[in-house]
Amino acid sequence: MNAVVAFGGFALGATVIFLAGRRLSFYGDRIAVISGWGGAWVGLVLMAAVTSLPELMVGISSSAVVGSADLAVGDVLGSCAVNLFILAAMDAFVPEHRPILGVASGSHVLAAALGIILLALVGVGLVIPGTIAITPWIGLSSVVFIVVYLSSVRLIYLHARRSWTLEDIPAAALEGSIRGAAGESVPGAVQAPAEPLTKRVVVRRYVLFAGVIVVVATTLPWFAERIAVVTGLQESFVGTLFLAISTSLPEVAVSLAAVRIGAVDLAVGNLLGSNLFNILILALDDVAYTRGLLLEDASRVHLVSVLAAISMSAVVIIGLTYRLRGKRFLLAWDAALVLLVYVANVIVLFNL
Repeated sequence: MNAVVAFGGFALGATVIFLAGRRLSFYGDRIAVISGWGGAWVGLVLMAAVTSLPELMVGISSSAVVGSADLAVGDVLGSCAVNLFILAAMDAFVPEHRPILGVASGSHVLAAALGIILLALVGVGLVIPGTIAITPWIGLSSVVFIVVYLSSVRLIYLHARRSWTLEDIPAAALEGSIRGAAGESVPGAVQAPAEPLTKRVVVRRYVLFAGVIVVVATTLPWFAERIAVVTGLQESFVGTLFLAISTSLPEVAVSLAAVRIGAVDLAVGNLLGSNLFNILILALDDVAYTRGLLLEDASRVHLVSVLAAISMSAVVIIGLTYRLRGKRFLLAWDAALVLLVYVANVIVLFNL
């Protein structure tokens, strides 16, 4: 396969994922309004799980079909860093020139902190040689990931139950949901179809676009491996950059659409929740990878992405806690710092 076919097929799949992700964001916001669950919780659990489906399918395909531990681990850890990059980039699109971390609910601090814990556990799994194995191809670390993820979701749910009041919803997010529920036109947002959207129609279309994302995402690892071959780049770098960016396109589409309609909590919850879900995906990838233990076979270079994602998450927590009221430039200082850490991560990985 030549370079044109490899890059062309990869670009086509990434484009389809992005477009399907835009529609997914609209129907996810409708579910938040119809169900009354609120944008933060829907973004953290429902949207995060679906927009992370490309990472899941790519990871399983990389592990079971291609047999590449570096592509699978690089995609997951790279996606965590890309999601935080997206969160910082969305700062430029918040209405009224307000900082995204200053507008978002402070309850997101819990999700960001739990994300740091899960990332740290991945780092431990990469560093410790001879990871304890439950079976010849499933490590104890994967069981720990699953337990910690489920405990994290439970903890976030209990915290959210105490916070489901109108006072805890930022005015911009509440206004965006009300405008969307009323069916008014919002500049830059995915517009509602002319026919009435019943609960059944919303759920059916949500599942439809989720299915499109899953199917297309299964083809990306194959093209990514071809790109690594024709360019001579390491699979760890291709997985962290090309695969991670392409599988994070639904998060880009969802977050941009959500921010433009004022549903900031939906966007922030989606991105932070996706990072939690990504570590669960890493455990599932380990099950699908039958050539050995996934983290043991993966390159230690991935520790760079782990440290970068932890640092970016820490800055997000600072921004959510400090809560800037305004910004002088296109990006607030916290968002700009997150972007700088991501760029440094890519430069270091490329040089390694």
